[in-house]
Amino acid sequence: MKAKHLKIALGASLIGLASIPGFAATDLEKLMQDDNQWATQRKDYANTGYSKLSQINQSNIKNLKAAWTFATGVNRGHEGAPLVVDDTLYFTTAFPNNVYALDLNNEEKIKWSYFPKQDPSVQALLCCDNVTRGLAYGDGKIFLQQNDGQLVALDAKTGAKVWEVGVVDVKQGATTTNAPHVFKDKVITGCSGGEYGVRCYLTAYNIKDGSIAWRAYATGPDSDVLIGKDFNKDNPHYSALSVYEDINGGNQEGGSFKALPKEKLKFPETDLGVKTWLKPQAAKNGWEHGGGGTWGWYSYDPALNLVYYATGNPSVWNPDVRPGDNKWSMTIFARDLDTGLAKWGYQLTPHDEWDYDAVNETILWDADGKKLATHFDRNGFGYTLDRQTGKLLVAEKMHPFVNWATGIDLTTGTPIKDPKYATHQDVQISGICPAALGVKDQQPAAYSPKTKLFYVPLNHVCMDYEPVEVKYVAGQPWVGATLSMYPGPDGVMGGFMAWDGLKGKQVWYKKEKFSVWSGALATATDIVFYGTLDRWFKAVDAKSGKELWKFRVGSGVVGNPITYTHKGKQYVALLSGIGGWAGVAMNLGLTNDNEGLGAAGGYKELKEWNAAPGGGALNVFSL
Repeated sequence: MKAKHLKIALGASLIGLASIPGFAATDLEKLMQDDNQWATQRKDYANTGYSKLSQINQSNIKNLKAAWTFATGVNRGHEGAPLVVDDTLYFTTAFPNNVYALDLNNEEKIKWSYFPKQDPSVQALLCCDNVTRGLAYGDGKIFLQQNDGQLVALDAKTGAKVWEVGVVDVKQGATTTNAPHVFKDKVITGCSGGEYGVRCYLTAYNIKDGSIAWRAYATGPDSDVLIGKDFNKDNPHYSALSVYEDINGGNQEGGSFKALPKEKLKFPETDLGVKTWLKPQAAKNGWEHGGGGTWGWYSYDPALNLVYYATGNPSVWNPDVRPGDNKWSMTIFARDLDTGLAKWGYQLTPHDEWDYDAVNETILWDADGKKLATHFDRNGFGYTLDRQTGKLLVAEKMHPFVNWATGIDLTTGTPIKDPKYATHQDVQISGICPAALGVKDQQPAAYSPKTKLFYVPLNHVCMDYEPVEVKYVAGQPWVGATLSMYPGPDGVMGGFMAWDGLKGKQVWYKKEKFSVWSGALATATDIVFYGTLDRWFKAVDAKSGKELWKFRVGSGVVGNPITYTHKGKQYVALLSGIGGWAGVAMNLGLTNDNEGLGAAGGYKELKEWNAAPGGGALNVFSL
């Protein structure tokens, strides 16, 4: 059935936890269904960022005022969001990732705090500011993923450490910036370090004691990637040896790649995480330093028992030294929660030439009896897939300025690359859109089952890109490209849009001076909240994009708004404190246009709106 013929199903809850026969809800699942609380980073397993609370509505939002604030005492980028569980608000800061539990019943008094002892040198490994994306809750514990790779379980009532486990090796350049996610009896966490040649993975730990349940690598043989015999059985062409034909030498200067029709694909193949890395890099095979970071957001469907996430860019940013599709970087995976085995995997940008890291969230939703998943990728395309099978239903440009590809072949799922924007070593290619930070980076979108629309923060940025030769040294930066960024053809650097996931098109689009690096919050009163880098916290009409309210906070917003109630009153909260990739150059005082991985030039005006480095604060609003 074609996507345009699908109709939205207005059934029960999005992921229907309570309606699943034989499904015993944990304490977390019960909390997720209570809209008075906010127990996971994106409200629910489906990553919707949607709340049914309705006290704050369009008729009274003009009366929304600051209720209270809390200075974090830490500078730099404050991504992620607080959690609210049983009258306690929990949040973590930028490095050193301090954790606070505030008593909402006692004038926000600090109930307990936790101060990690991390080596300050870890900060030098964090490519894109000292960020972390929040905490997780489950089994009476608060979970902190520290930047130094330590996953810590704290007693939610006292803050006492229950267990701790090392996730990555910082000596190899690996770090952790993602929020951990609790799904049923497991804690899922990821890996950062694509700019250090780290071979990344997703790891599941048993929630009781921190013992490892499984680990799935992004590259390497099927046994390491946890790929079994039934992988991609509904779409075997996703397991093709190569989806491109080399034109004029492919990886040579002047060369490019032509998408192969389905009848010319060779599939299914095994061990593609090895076979699609056709040239050794440095001292080892390419896949052994393959990147594929997992530092974004994860979602879960308990009825299917599948975890959804996507992997990041292949290492190194110079594509000429890694011929092939470079699987399984840039891939959306669906994995069995209990075993880690992949049911399906779809590679979004084969042989990435622009650092279009694919770690963005995948939002789960239902339409006309179809179980769907929508993903807004850095590469500039919005995708909707059947989340049971991985079948690609929709793949359209989020904005017309996307030019590296003319479109996506729905039959094969392969991007149709424009050879004018192919990148090669020691050749500068100008006017590539989007820039490496993508049309959307990690800042999560929201979905409203009421309007049936997605609300998406956007970057409207293009770049000049030149791959260069660089040698691999363990624990040292291994980028292999220089780039500079600048506003796209709309003349601004950002925007915010509503998107129809079935038609694959914008419903409305609102320009912003800078990239919108905040996540989105949608509510049942058709209000959508987001923050900006020039210090605004805004509310807009979900159906039209009309601005309804705004408030100026102390530093640019890269956090994600939430809403909850306490003693019958609805509150909206978010962290401020500028940073992330867009703000890292400003925070470090970098002035050369190519510094901050290209952000220094594009975002130099941020210093006219922000003190540097950005100071962290929790901002809470009510009527």
